Amino acid sequence: MEKFLLLALFGISMAHLEGVTVVYLRRALGIIDSRSNRELLKEIPKHFIFIEKTREVATILMLVTLALLVGKTWLDMMVVFLWTFAFWDLFYYLSLYILIKWPSNLKTINVLFLIPRPWIAPVWLPIGISSITIIIITILLLTSIFMT
Repeated sequence: MEKFLLLALFGISMAHLEGVTVVYLRRALGIIDSRSNRELLKEIPKHFIFIEKTREVATILMLVTLALLVGKTWLDMMVVFLWTFAFWDLFYYLSLYILIKWPSNLKTINVLFLIPRPWIAPVWLPIGISSITIIIITILLLTSIFMT
């Protein structure tokens, strides 16, 4: 269980770092915090979209690398990846809200990922999926701990 607490801490820290990066990017590009990212997608130069895609790839590679280093079996690696991803995703939105009060509500439309093409949805969707992932894995961990 300690391993999963540390993985959660890693995911939360990574989320905050990425949230801070996004705040700086928004400021550098002159983006008003209250605007939907969906609207902005058309206005951002393609060069910056490419740079953002490389950041997304780097994020996923960091999570995959962590899963490969920490997991013992393929199933364990998948659980580690999903657990850490869920904490990263959930706390990314929390970090943005704390830093710039964005998103303004759970119905705010966001560009979730750009790879392979833009994934657009209200922020409640990734927050809900991440929360459910954390709950399910926690139940599985507690069940396996108490059964052994």
